[in-house]
Amino acid sequence: DLATALNERGQARYLRVEFAAAMEDYTAAIECQPGFEVPYYNRGLVLYRLGCFDEAMEDFRKVLELNPRFEDAALSLKQAMLDKEEKQKRGY
Repeated sequence: DLATALNERGQARYLRVEFAAAMEDYTAAIECQPGFEVPYYNRGLVLYRLGCFDEAMEDFRKVLELNPRFEDAALSLKQAMLDKEEKQKRGY
């Protein structure tokens, strides 16, 4: 289906470090199929890598809302929270 294809294209772009293009694909996949948790997770990973911890945590929380057993999302959420706290402690 289209959402899966967009997500997969986003993955290819992510692996090529084309983060903006990957995020566009993940967002399009979400718009196409809002109940599909994987593109939220993938977009959250890009946001995390860019240091956008609040936005990443929002995506990881949405994944867990859609699929409470998505372990990688739970771990990523916890890591984003820790990294945000550390960033705040260091003052940047």
